[in-house]
Amino acid sequence: MIVVSDTSCITNLIAIGRVTLLRDLFGTVLIPPAVRNELAVHHAALPDFLEVRAPFARELVERLLKEPLGQGEAEAIVLAEETHADYLLIDETAGRAVAKARGLTRFGILGVLQRAKERGQLSVVRADLDALQAVGFWIAPKLRERFLRDMGEA
Repeated sequence: MIVVSDTSCITNLIAIGRVTLLRDLFGTVLIPPAVRNELAVHHAALPDFLEVRAPFARELVERLLKEPLGQGEAEAIVLAEETHADYLLIDETAGRAVAKARGLTRFGILGVLQRAKERGQLSVVRADLDALQAVGFWIAPKLRERFLRDMGEA
């Protein structure tokens, strides 16, 4: 399985002490150099299951930067395309929209929590969702309610 991630999913899971969920679910996670650089600003050491790989199509990255995307999002989208990734981990609305338009299978941190619960790595997701919100992860109240209901925790 090939999984590419942008910054947000990784940094938020680091912040709540749950980044190993990514390793447990996916093994190695590919990140582009821009994501490594963004993570290094706030995290002294990066998890050893992250593998840095640069996208080849720099001109495509530059074109995507004309969308409302950051460098890490643009590089992650191109890397996901180039590697024929099974999943792109991305949370930001604009990045998800571009990834969807390009035919990429994507999910965000809620998808990670859902998958971890379904595989028995988490017994509940509410505590992690609360912790994410405490460190600044924003989730619309109706989405939170629907997510917890879908997880059997309403």
